[in-house]
Amino acid sequence: MENRLFFTRPDKLKEDKKKLIAKINKEKEEIGYYSLPQQNIDNILEFSKKFDKGIENIVVLGIGGSSLGSKAIYEFLKPMKELNRKLFFFESTDPLNIANLLKQLDMAKTHFLIISKSGGTVETISIFKYIFASNQNRDSYTFVTDMDSNLDKFAKDLGSSIFYLPSNVGGRFSVLSVVGLLPLALCGVDIKALLKGADEVSESFFDDGKFKNMLLDKALFYAKNHTQYNINCIFAYSETLEYFTQWYVQLWGESLGKKQRHSSFNVGLTPIGLIGPKDQHSFLQLIMEGTRDKSVTFIKLKEFKHELYVPNITLKHLESLDILNGIAFHDLITMQCDSVIEALKDEKDVPLDEIILPCVDANSIGALMYYYELLTSLVGELIDVNTYNQPGVEAGKIILKEKLQSKTLSHFY
Repeated sequence: MENRLFFTRPDKLKEDKKKLIAKINKEKEEIGYYSLPQQNIDNILEFSKKFDKGIENIVVLGIGGSSLGSKAIYEFLKPMKELNRKLFFFESTDPLNIANLLKQLDMAKTHFLIISKSGGTVETISIFKYIFASNQNRDSYTFVTDMDSNLDKFAKDLGSSIFYLPSNVGGRFSVLSVVGLLPLALCGVDIKALLKGADEVSESFFDDGKFKNMLLDKALFYAKNHTQYNINCIFAYSETLEYFTQWYVQLWGESLGKKQRHSSFNVGLTPIGLIGPKDQHSFLQLIMEGTRDKSVTFIKLKEFKHELYVPNITLKHLESLDILNGIAFHDLITMQCDSVIEALKDEKDVPLDEIILPCVDANSIGALMYYYELLTSLVGELIDVNTYNQPGVEAGKIILKEKLQSKTLSHFY
C-alpha cells in the first residue's frame, strides 16, 4: 500500500509528534485493537476447518461494528475470489429487509452467527428471537459475545458454540478480532493474509517505517485544521470499496464526534464515503466549487486483474468518442481518478492525498483498515476526545429501552 500527501505537511512539529507517539504508546497498553494483527487465531482456523460442509450460507446477526467490517472485506474480495460460502447480514429491524433476506436462505443449509458484545443489542436480539422461534436447533447457531454476558449464559444453556470478544476491543475497532475473522474464515477468506497486511502497517508505524511520518503528518494536519476542513471525504475508485466507505463512516463519525475531554466544546470531523467515477457526476461539483471545508482522500487500485477493453468500433454520430477505442477499462478508471486529482490540485485550497492499493486481496484490505484505525486514534488524541466511547449513541439506546418497557407494561393494563 502506498500513500501520497498533496497538501503542505506541518513543519516544526517534532515535539508534537514525540508527544503524540508517547500518548499512543501508552494507549496501546490498554486498547486492544492495536495488538490484533499479532493475535493467535488457531481456534478460529480449527473451527472453520471442521465446519459442516453442507452449510452454504453464513448469516451475521449484528449491527454497526459487529457487521460493517466483515461486510466491507467480504464485498471487497468477492469479485476476485471464489469463496466457498455466501455471507449475509441482518443489520436492520426493517421488516421488508428481514423478509427479503429470509426468502434467499435455505434454512437447512444456513448457519447463524449472533454477534453482540453486551448481549443486549436490541436490533440483533429481536431478529434472533424471530428466527429462533422457528428453529431452535443449537447447531444452527454460534454466538460471539463477552464472557459472562447474558447472551453467553443463554448460549451455554442452549449448548451452542461460543467465541469471546477481547474485553478491551470496542465494536467499531473489532473487525480484525473474532467478530470479523470468524465469518470471513467460514467463507474461505485468507484471514492470515488479512492480519499480515494489518501487521505490516502496524510494524511500519511503531518501528519507524514509511507509514509513521505519513500518518503523523496526516493526523496533525486534520487536527490543526479541523475547524476549517471539518468534512473528510474518501473517494474510492473501485466499486469493491463501497462497503469499506460505510465502515469508515462509522469508524470516523462515532470515534471523533464528541465533547472534548478537557473542555465543554463539541468537536468532530464529518466522514463522507464516495465511489468513483459515478460520484464524479454528483458530489464532485460540491468539492470543486463549494465551501472550502472538505479534504479528500482518493483510493485507487494499481492492479484490477480483469483485462476488459473498449471495442475498436465506430458508432454513427458518436465518432468523437473513438478516442476510447482500445482503451483498457482499468486504465480508463485510473485516468478518471487522476484527472479529478489534477483538477483539484489546481484549486490549491482543497487538501488531497492518494492511497494506492496493490490489488484486490486480503493483505491489501487488512492494511487499509488498520491504517484507518490508527489514523482515527491519532486524530482523536489530537482533538482531545475519547475515541473509544459513544455516549451519544448510548443515550438513544436508553430512551428506546424505556419506550419498550412502557409499551410492555401497557399490555398489563
